[in-house]
Amino acid sequence: MSKEKAYAYLEEKGLTEHFIETEESTATVEMAAAVLGVTEGEIAKSLTFRNAEKEPILIVIAGDKRVDNKKFKAAFQTKAKMLSAEEVAEEIGHEVGGVTPFGVNPGVKIYLDESLKAYDVVYPACGSEYAVAKFSVDELIHAVDGEGFVDVSK
Repeated sequence: MSKEKAYAYLEEKGLTEHFIETEESTATVEMAAAVLGVTEGEIAKSLTFRNAEKEPILIVIAGDKRVDNKKFKAAFQTKAKMLSAEEVAEEIGHEVGGVTPFGVNPGVKIYLDESLKAYDVVYPACGSEYAVAKFSVDELIHAVDGEGFVDVSK
């Protein structure tokens, strides 16, 4: 269901040429990098949290980076506490292992981390552990209905 939702989002935006289905699982950064033959940094992982208003947010960050708690608190005025797998599925609209910025539930705010700018091309998941998308960072900015860039990575 989640892969279809992500694909429908890309289809609606005329971006299905970016969609890639894989034979092997890309559920983790390490697995995705190995399957795609790229560095872990080029994998654009989607991390989910709540903002100060307790709304779910999704941050797309380079796969080799971690969230810096001080930067997160400065940006969102709250502690960085990731959503549980159940909360991710229910509130974001995608299952862990395929969380993507494409086709999220209404009201979810999406941010891109500055760490992505170090790469020409990045690979976010696409709703399944067997689906990714390939975008330049400039293309990704326009592909997601996002709030813009934040700097929350170490």
